[in-house]
Amino acid sequence: LLASFTAFFAIAATIEAISERAPAFCHPKRVSIRHKWQNGGFEYGFISRIPTALPYSAPQEDLYAAIHRKEYEMKKVNTQHSKPSDPVRMAVGYAIEGVRKDLKLAKALRRVYEDPGSAANPNARPRSAEETEREAKLLEHGMKDATMRRGSFIVDIKRKSLSSPGETFAKFDDAGLVADAMVSLGADAVFVNVDYHAYGGDMSELRSAVRAVRDVSDTAAVVMKDIVVDEIQLGLAKEAGADGVVLIASVLGPALENFLDQATCMGLETIVECHTRNEVQAALDALAQNIMVSNYDRISGEYHMDQAYKLAGMFPGSGGPIITLACGGIETTDQMKKLLAVGYDGVVVGKAVMGSTRAPEFIKCVRDRTLLPAELSQWGLEDVEFDMDGNIMPGPKKDVPNPDD
Repeated sequence: LLASFTAFFAIAATIEAISERAPAFCHPKRVSIRHKWQNGGFEYGFISRIPTALPYSAPQEDLYAAIHRKEYEMKKVNTQHSKPSDPVRMAVGYAIEGVRKDLKLAKALRRVYEDPGSAANPNARPRSAEETEREAKLLEHGMKDATMRRGSFIVDIKRKSLSSPGETFAKFDDAGLVADAMVSLGADAVFVNVDYHAYGGDMSELRSAVRAVRDVSDTAAVVMKDIVVDEIQLGLAKEAGADGVVLIASVLGPALENFLDQATCMGLETIVECHTRNEVQAALDALAQNIMVSNYDRISGEYHMDQAYKLAGMFPGSGGPIITLACGGIETTDQMKKLLAVGYDGVVVGKAVMGSTRAPEFIKCVRDRTLLPAELSQWGLEDVEFDMDGNIMPGPKKDVPNPDD
């Protein structure tokens, strides 16, 4: 009996010590359980939260801990920006009148400034008689937008990530310097992570990146990436000069549509990050214009490397109102080519190019080629590559002997 009491008090003391050392990871009110199953190769799931009398602890912050921490942080931020005359509060409450015509982020992702025939390009040249005739024929056969595409390359600037617990894979003094370098190399847009605990960045780096990108490019876009849980974060992004913000479907859930509406009223573009088929459908139903499919499951912390590839067929064809991006664990140029070939308009790469000399290789791989229309993505032509003029590139092809290699 004495031994049992001794063991009980030892366990209680251990739990108390853990709670004191890691309060950020202990949640005494509830824990969350992920229920998931697979059907036809796709992952489905839902989340349920059950009350618990004991706190639980984790060696590394997971998504739920990050959300709770962010909600607590935003209470302080709301207090700091509570005055009606505060610039951030004004950004949240200010509504853009009329229809926005700039859409800098969307134009950067479409690379319309490099297409002299695009109607969205302010410097577009008049169409020739041959081009007008060709467009009329395509329209007659219902394939007006079925033209060669240009892929975009987006750099995810971060020092660490929730997907790589305990790992710092990039060390730099200022995200602005990195953004300057990446855009100078040809990146169409940059994500600047502003959550210090999860990604190692902050709002001052977002402002620095905006200034740096504006100095080197009139067309590249800057996007704030954060664990968005409060509308005040949209105001912070707008006040810092960002062109857009990333909204995570698994974080916002049913509130996603409200955040999309709020951002639109503020004149802020959005990119909705999704992982499952249900999340993509929810984003489509909410009329999201830019959708990013991630191979990384933020809830379970697992990678499903073909998830974006499998979900590519959920989107409309080329030239439609929806711009699609793929991300999550992209480490090779072959992965990028595969995702672009099945219809994605661009790829987002972080760890593979951060602190790496391979950044020019990745950017060149995306920008120095054209892509078949998304309508032809299921024709088995994924290995066929085209140059900027739409001609088939003879080589090099991986593991295929060729005189031009």
